[in-house]
Amino acid sequence: MRVIQLLPTVSYGDAVSNDALALDHIICGMGIETGIYAEITGKNLPKGKVRKVGQLKNLKKDDVIIYHMSTGSELNFSLERHKCRKMMIYHNITPPDFFRPYSHEAYALTNYGYEGLDFLRDHVEYCLADSEYNKSELLKHGYKCPVDIRPVLIPFNDYRQSPDSETIRKYNDGKTNIIFVGRIAPNKKQENIIRSFYFYKKINPESRLILVGSYAGMENYHERLENYVKTLGLSDVIFTGHVKFSEILAYYRIADIFLCMSEHEGFCVPLTEAMFFNVPIIALDAGAVADTLGASGILLPDNDPVFASEMIEYTVKNSDFRKHIISGQKKRLADFSYKKTGRLFRSQLKKFIDGR
Repeated sequence: MRVIQLLPTVSYGDAVSNDALALDHIICGMGIETGIYAEITGKNLPKGKVRKVGQLKNLKKDDVIIYHMSTGSELNFSLERHKCRKMMIYHNITPPDFFRPYSHEAYALTNYGYEGLDFLRDHVEYCLADSEYNKSELLKHGYKCPVDIRPVLIPFNDYRQSPDSETIRKYNDGKTNIIFVGRIAPNKKQENIIRSFYFYKKINPESRLILVGSYAGMENYHERLENYVKTLGLSDVIFTGHVKFSEILAYYRIADIFLCMSEHEGFCVPLTEAMFFNVPIIALDAGAVADTLGASGILLPDNDPVFASEMIEYTVKNSDFRKHIISGQKKRLADFSYKKTGRLFRSQLKKFIDGR
């Protein structure tokens, strides 16, 4: 018996790809023959770890495919050709309407993703969802097979690497640093982060906003954000674009606040990263954000920028409150430990293999 992970794309630094690579290590540790196959493979991946889908052959009835579902792909419709057992990990698909004004390609791809999600409903035996929110999405789309929850597997030891010293030197200058980490994308609502920063800047002129993430494929949205910053007459708003992992680590280390105004998340790994680096989180209560935070962080009931700015100021200035928030985040982070999540996945996979 083999357990094969299959996904449309594997690329360095992508949350879904990182999850697949971490699960590969767990499956190997169970003494099971395994492998990762993808349509598209990026650069800087571990040598020999990911193979092209065309190399996946000779699957037997008792073999298992774990399919990572997160986007539109022909794989969504060709999975049924493999006459073996199939389970799916659902990472969520961003609703297409977010992309309509900015990218026809992204709009079409996510629409295609939802078509694939509906098709797969009758072609998988078991599903794992990253969050309660993702589970509810599967149920909404009519999935009748068993659905369990398994958070994204995050190898937190990777975050203990040395951060980029130049980035720390540049931004560790006494200013209050507000960060958000995530690709520049309309569902992330970076404009609402900028709007909140506009009001916070009036309270604390010695502050800056750093938006860490690539805008590849979302150039139209990025341009609109840049123009919005100019219209507001804001200074100290930085778009990093794609950065090295060591630089991401540095941005977390110099951050005073992690501000998330995203309106759609299936899990949101950066929230757990902020927990790891003891950065207080202020986040809009939308999508899976509340699931991921648990009882930790600060949940905003709406995207009111004035209230958000006031919460930033209170958290920065009130050391006891800040310590309280960080303490709660530390407790929540323990729920996502590599050991705990790995143990959960092993039990879920074994249950599926054994037919229980």
